[in-house]
Formats: sequence, structure tokens, C-alpha cells
Amino acid sequence: MRRTLIAANWKMNHTVAETNVFFGNFTVSLHTDIELLFCVPFTDLYQTKHILKDTGIKWGAQNVFPAPKGAYTGEISPYMLKEAGCTYVICGHSERRQILKESDEFVAKKVKAVYDNGMIPILCVGETEAERKAGKTKERLQEETQAIFLQFEEPPTKEIVIAYEPIWAIGTGEASSPEKAEEVALYIRELISTEWGKETSQKIRILYGGSIQSNNISSFITQKNIDGCLIGGAGLKPNELHKIYQKASIKEEE
Repeated sequence: MRRTLIAANWKMNHTVAETNVFFGNFTVSLHTDIELLFCVPFTDLYQTKHILKDTGIKWGAQNVFPAPKGAYTGEISPYMLKEAGCTYVICGHSERRQILKESDEFVAKKVKAVYDNGMIPILCVGETEAERKAGKTKERLQEETQAIFLQFEEPPTKEIVIAYEPIWAIGTGEASSPEKAEEVALYIRELISTEWGKETSQKIRILYGGSIQSNNISSFITQKNIDGCLIGGAGLKPNELHKIYQKASIKEEE
């Protein structure tokens, strides 16, 4: 059985001082089969490591540059993130694809770099509102995943996570329907099965992201092919995130 993952993406929020306040107000009883992850700004990584190192809660980064070192001003290498204790790294979030014009190919290189350095990449995929209305959701997902397939000569033997985040649902309060999210998650799993085989496709965790809150997570987490959620704004609120994590246990109790 695939382990549920609840991942809070803080984006460009929380200073070190605010990070201390957040974790001072955040309490949770961890479930064995539900991972909890915080993807924090680079400047918060070492303080987050200090706070979480003995708790069982994971921490990770929101971005990476696909090179070991060099003249890449302002960038962070996979090794630097691993040294900071990161176990996960988000790759290709739609905000970076749209604002910073990151291509599918560049994102795929990030995924491979994270994978090769012993961390778990969280590949973000999803369609725009225009693509959805034009009936091109599956076409866009195929483009994004195909770029990843081309980076691997053989099916991966270590973990990769894929987060389906319809761009039109991020930060808008308008989530996808759980049934539609499940349909897309199943399609992603079928793409993986075609390229890497059914066994690999059944091991890869697929998350849903986009306006997830405590009042709607249960309907997503109970879908067969959705293995967790990538959470934005709600992950900045200690009490709300606590509720989300507790409601994620519904899937494990079925």
C-alpha cells in the first residue's frame, strides 16, 4: 500500500522568526502510514531541521538547480539541499513554470538531479484554465510526464512523487472535483504504466493540490489513486494544517 503524504508548500512565506512561532503553535500526533512534510524557503531550512530533526516530520525544498556546483548565481544545488537534511524537493511548480518560464525539459532535469542525489522529487503537473476549456488536459499532462521519461534510461527503482495541481485551482478557492482529480490521477498512472511498467506505476504516489482545506480534503484523500495532497495557503495555518492531517487518516482507516 502506498503511504499517504501530506505536504505543506510554504512558498515565499515565513521568516526564521515566523517559522519558530509556527512550530511553537503546531502540534500533531503522527500516524505511522501518513507522512507529514514541510517544503520551506531556503532561508528556513536549517532552522526547520533544528526543530523537526527528532520528530518524524520531514522537511524539504521548493526548488533546485540541476547542477552540482558552478557559476549559477542565486541557485541552490541538490547537494546543498541534501546537506540541509531535505528528503523531498518540489520540481516544476506551476508558479515557476509560468512566472520564470521553466520548460518541461528543464523541470525534468531537476527531477533527475534530485533523484540522483538520493532525495525524492515531487514533480508538479497540471493544466491551465484555457487548456482545460479546450479539452487539452490529458495532452498537457502527457507532455509534462514525457519529459521526465526521457531523463531515465531505465524505470526508476527509487521513489518519485507526482503532484497534480490544476493551475486554475491554485490559490483560487476553486478546487477540482474529487472525481475529476481521481480521473486525472488514474490517467497519470496509466501513462507511467505504459512507459515504466505496471509495477512501477503502482508504487508511485500521486498527490492532488489546489485549494485544499480541512473541509474538503476527505473527499480527495479517499479516492483510490490519490495518495495525499500538496497544500498551499492552508499549510501556513497551524490549526488548519492539524485538521487536514487528522482528516487524512480516513484513508488509512478504510
